[in-house]
Amino acid sequence: MLTRVSRFGPALPRLLSKPPVRFVSQSKPTSAAGSAAVTELYPAAEQAGHGEVSHYVKNPDYHGFSSDPVVDQWNMRVGFFFGISVALVIGGTFIHYLPDHGMRQWARREAERVIQQREKEGLPVIGENYYDPDKIVLTPAGEE
Repeated sequence: MLTRVSRFGPALPRLLSKPPVRFVSQSKPTSAAGSAAVTELYPAAEQAGHGEVSHYVKNPDYHGFSSDPVVDQWNMRVGFFFGISVALVIGGTFIHYLPDHGMRQWARREAERVIQQREKEGLPVIGENYYDPDKIVLTPAGEE
């Protein structure tokens, strides 16, 4: 992928800096194509009363929660409180204090306890046989 991009070399920044160009025809329209416009087909609708006003015009500090500025600011503060404080702080504390996953810490403590017990008894830390050889039952060499 980088070899394909490297072909462009020094032209790449120049290609990325210019927006694409849109070519518009400047020729006169033919009589069939230019005779009827949308404004001629349907008259403009009358403006009854007042149009819809953007929430940002009414309230420059609009956060998107409510059209009422006081309720909007209150909902924004409550949302950020629960989003930041509860989710991050309490969630992080909950994850930190979860019990030992996979019992790894318990296994290490148990291994240390077994090692100390074997050292006290004078036994090797790890025996050469994992299983007691006297308890292993083997089939005779001739039978399979």
